[in-house]
Amino acid sequence: MSRSDILAVDAMGGDHAPEAIISGLDIACARHPAARFLVFGDEARVAPLIASSRRLKGQCELRHAAETISGDMKPTVALRLRDSSLRRAIDSVLSGEAAGVISAGNTGALLALSKIVLKTLKGIDRPAMAATAPSARGDVVMLDLGLNVVYDARNLVEFALMGQLFAKVALGLPEPSIGLLNIGSEEGKGDETLRQAAAALRESPIGQQFYGFVEGHDIAGGTVNVIVTDGFTGNVALKTGEGALKFVGGLIRKVFEAGPFAKMGYLFARGSLRRLKDTLDPRRYNGAVLLGLNGVVVKSHGGTDALGFAHAVDVALDMVANDFNSRIAEGLAAMDLALLSAELPSEQNV
Repeated sequence: MSRSDILAVDAMGGDHAPEAIISGLDIACARHPAARFLVFGDEARVAPLIASSRRLKGQCELRHAAETISGDMKPTVALRLRDSSLRRAIDSVLSGEAAGVISAGNTGALLALSKIVLKTLKGIDRPAMAATAPSARGDVVMLDLGLNVVYDARNLVEFALMGQLFAKVALGLPEPSIGLLNIGSEEGKGDETLRQAAAALRESPIGQQFYGFVEGHDIAGGTVNVIVTDGFTGNVALKTGEGALKFVGGLIRKVFEAGPFAKMGYLFARGSLRRLKDTLDPRRYNGAVLLGLNGVVVKSHGGTDALGFAHAVDVALDMVANDFNSRIAEGLAAMDLALLSAELPSEQNV
């Protein structure tokens, strides 16, 4: 078995761990019969779940981890737990036993441990969290979704590079278009950091793919394939979108429950409604990738169910199969970010 076939799994992270995690792996094993998983967690709880599945027994290797990082644990505390399921899973990527890691656990702990253990790729100042979302013109990529509240122009350029490479792998787009999220589409809008990043992107090797500034409504409109922003704004936009989808879903349900004629209308429309539900199902978009690290790191939503976790596994395996980190390294070389960072103000130079 080669390293590229193996994914490390934190079985104890998430609101419904380990049951949802192991059930999700069972679904993933059916989809990817050649994949293998190193599963880290409490043996007393996880072993019976694995034993109950014929597929998992052949595709998973369980390794006991005595400690668990809770969802509300501070990253500084989590860093001291050497035998946690999350730490052991990340360590397996560092040692070369696994090509990537997936966890539905504590986001802060996952980021802190990944940065300290795996470190960032050469030329990357800060990792970014990227994920796909639905739009009127197909799925789009958004980043950063919560890792970087403090940022500079160089970070935004790095995010754009990593985001367009991620869109190529995740969405299969040969030349994905890129937009910087701003308060207006005009060139004079936004602060100096956004304008500096936009100017640098126009002069970069991916300049032809850079659309310019986009606004909030362009996310759902699908104006560009990749939406680039800082972690604070990106996280707010993501949560707003999730809330809007739930709100609209609830309204549609109420409409068809309003009376006998409405229920009759549902019978005629249920095929289309089912397709709409599948398109907007948040589980389909589960699995955010921490881009810019020396290893594939995927964060599943903590509250997801088995189907959602299986989709996050799909994302992780796609990143591994497409040798995503090598492609980022090649993109950085073409971008010559070392020269670019010298031209752009950076936190380290202020």
